[in-house]
Formats: sequence, structure tokens, C-alpha cells
Amino acid sequence: MAEPLLMSVTRISTFAGERALTAGSGFYFQRGQRLFIVTSRHVFIDEASGHWPDRCEFVVHTDARDLTRWQSVPVALYAGGKAAWRQARDSGGEIDVAAIEIPRSLLPAGAQIACFDAASIAPAFDVAEAGTPLLIVGFPLGFYDTVHHLPVVRQGVVASAFGVRFQGQGFFLTDARMHRGASGAPVVARRPGTPFPWTLLGVHSSRLDMKDRDRVQDEALGLNCAWYANILDTLTG
Repeated sequence: MAEPLLMSVTRISTFAGERALTAGSGFYFQRGQRLFIVTSRHVFIDEASGHWPDRCEFVVHTDARDLTRWQSVPVALYAGGKAAWRQARDSGGEIDVAAIEIPRSLLPAGAQIACFDAASIAPAFDVAEAGTPLLIVGFPLGFYDTVHHLPVVRQGVVASAFGVRFQGQGFFLTDARMHRGASGAPVVARRPGTPFPWTLLGVHSSRLDMKDRDRVQDEALGLNCAWYANILDTLTG
């Protein structure tokens, strides 16, 4: 079996009817016996770009030894005309994180998943600081091990004051080379000595750039937004 961190992340594809739309990243989160998939809100809905999927599919491995065996699981994004996922706002506006509860009955026989849980969330803001190494696990540009359906890992660092809402928003910055398709990826730091040795710092959302930079003289900043993981206390509580 692949290491648990890779088995905690899944590729999310979105559809409008039978028409394929986009693909993003997500991860499993459990609270008690309840199972959720967490991703960026804009994977499920993005009003600005006209992205209105009505269902998504996520990938589940079905054999611990043979990682070429997996199934795609469909999930409706609306029930009775209402969104099936949970989202939130705070004083800074919309938070770009969504959590959708997955009935365990939807999982295929032999499902092999690893889950973050409440104990994975950074218990305090002193667990990281500017420059702390981190990993972001996902599917940049839809790239992944297509034989074993496993994500790839990007390395980075915390790039702003951890625990301080950057420009009043509920996120911090990371310095890592990121791409479209990684939206919803978990942002983690190693936590040795535990069965699942990772602290969940945040949820990767998007790249951040200067709108007025000189496109000829200046490179992109290479910075990204990661929403603080403690929002999951609200979304899955």
C-alpha cells in the first residue's frame, strides 16, 4: 500500500450532466464515523467563471496491494435544489473551502482510504512560522500517476506570518510551485511520532499574483493562498 498521506488525497472531477468540466484535488476528513471530502469551494461552484457542475466523481482505491485497482464514485452536488456541500463566510467574505459528506455506503467494497481528522488540524498557531517547510499533495494540471492513480507532492514553505489573516482574509501564504488542478489539496507539515504523522495546516486554494506587475520585466510572485484548516471545525462539526 502507498504511504497514508498519498491515500488521503483523491482526484475530483466535475460534470454538468454528461459533460466533463474540470478536475481538482481533495482529501478525506472524518469526524467520528462521518466521512467528508474537502476541497476548494470553487471546485464545486464558481459564479465568476460560470462553473456550475451538478455532480462530481472521486477516485477510491479498492485493493491495498494492487494500486491499479480503483473505482470512480459519483456524488450529487445538489439535493432538493440545495447545495449538498457545506461552505462558510467570515468577516473577510467567502471562504474558498467546501466539505461534502460522503455516506460510507457509497464507498466500493475494499475501499482503501486514509483520513485526516480533528486531531490532524494544527492545535495552535505556534506549530508553524514563516519559513516552516510544508508539502502540498494534489493533481497539478491534472498530472498524476495514471497507472496507480496517486497524486504528486510539491514542496514549499510558509510564506507569511502563520496565524495572522493575510490582508484580513482567512488564509496564509505559501511559497511553492503550484498549478491549476491542485485546488483543494491539503497543505501539511510533518508531525513525527503519530500513526498519521502529518499536521493539516491549510487547504490550498489558488496562486496569488500582483495584478499590476510588469509582465515583461517581472516574474510571477510564485505565492499561493492556503485557507486555515481550522475552518473544518465549522464545516464538519
